[in-house]
Amino acid sequence: MNLTMLCYLVPSLIMFAAGVYGFCTRKNMIALLISLELMLNAADLNFVVFNRFLFPGSMEGMFFTIFAIAIAAAETAVAIAIIINIYREVKNTDINSVKQMKF
Repeated sequence: MNLTMLCYLVPSLIMFAAGVYGFCTRKNMIALLISLELMLNAADLNFVVFNRFLFPGSMEGMFFTIFAIAIAAAETAVAIAIIINIYREVKNTDINSVKQMKF
């Protein structure tokens, strides 16, 4: 494995691990959303790095990453809208308070 490739994959691994840790330990919905976005950004970084080093002439990894970023932005907008509606109803963004809601 190329040393330059490793210099990109190690921060990506750290970002993904921090996202998984934050997703498993946080109770706040905003913190969970931030952790999820951190994991998605780490995966996008991996797409770009593997495309750059394995297939240097092609742009498929770059286009897939741009598409994934656009999907993540739309997902974040929907998630924030849901969180705002939950906050209006419960006055809290804690996961435990959402479990107590009855629809």
